[in-house]
Amino acid sequence: MPRSVKIGVTLPQVARTWLEARDAAQELESLGYDSLWVCDHVLAPPAPQLPILEAWSELAAVAAVTERAELGTLVTPPFLRNPAILAKQIATIDQIAGGRVIAGLGAGWMESEFDAYGCEFPPLARRHRALEETCEILDGLWTQERFDFQGEVYRVNDAICEPKPTRRPPLLIGGAGERVLMGIAARHAQIWNNNGPSMALLPRKIDALRARCVEAGRAPDSIEISQQGIVILADDDAAARDQLGKAVRIFGPLAEGIEENGLWGAPDTVKKKIRDKVALGCTHFMIEFFGRDPLVPARLFAAEVLPALRSLQG
Repeated sequence: MPRSVKIGVTLPQVARTWLEARDAAQELESLGYDSLWVCDHVLAPPAPQLPILEAWSELAAVAAVTERAELGTLVTPPFLRNPAILAKQIATIDQIAGGRVIAGLGAGWMESEFDAYGCEFPPLARRHRALEETCEILDGLWTQERFDFQGEVYRVNDAICEPKPTRRPPLLIGGAGERVLMGIAARHAQIWNNNGPSMALLPRKIDALRARCVEAGRAPDSIEISQQGIVILADDDAAARDQLGKAVRIFGPLAEGIEENGLWGAPDTVKKKIRDKVALGCTHFMIEFFGRDPLVPARLFAAEVLPALRSLQG
């Protein structure tokens, strides 16, 4: 099914105040961006000593001061939160937002924050099991009057989630795992998100996702494909290239492969790179703008790139 291209932007969260996040959210919405995102970490990667606003608390506040943009996390892992309580939190935020929440979920990777906060961080297989059970619990509590669940990891006893979300929030599953994680996405998610370091592998990842959909008895084009990544935008390619080294130093492993395969350059260059990914089937981009003031490239993108993407379909 053809989909229009959507562009989302990450909000200020690390070493930023709520007032900065609020002002950015309102301006980004006014500039025409389709969605606003936060990372769900309690310690800031890759610099855990820096202050970071808690993800769902920030989104609750953003929901109250915006009107149109969708709101989501990239991504919420199991074991930091009880999934039934998470269902209640998301339902409440969706009520505040008037039906704009996307529940972004993943398996988790930053073991140090789990240890710091006294949370279990089991092997990947158990985290995958917990992720799938989280999907089942969220769906059950959002759609049933009363809900019971007995899984390998979690249990829910005659639980009630009222008020329900304004809409049934779409589930986004984020991660690059081609077998188990994408199998969970194929069974439960409306959106699959490819993380930034795996951007170069997007064609292979899309093929794997489609294969998992077929195995699950699902039409491959029924799941939306999104790409997360850093965008370095400048007036010309040379100026953008000058910023690449700074981005790699600041983001570390999160900027892996950005020079060869990332979204950087002048507006026309970035347009072409996005069009290439849309041609593969990717229709939602979650952008983290790089710069001392990320609203500066966000304004340039809105003026020079965003209008050209509105007619695209993937």
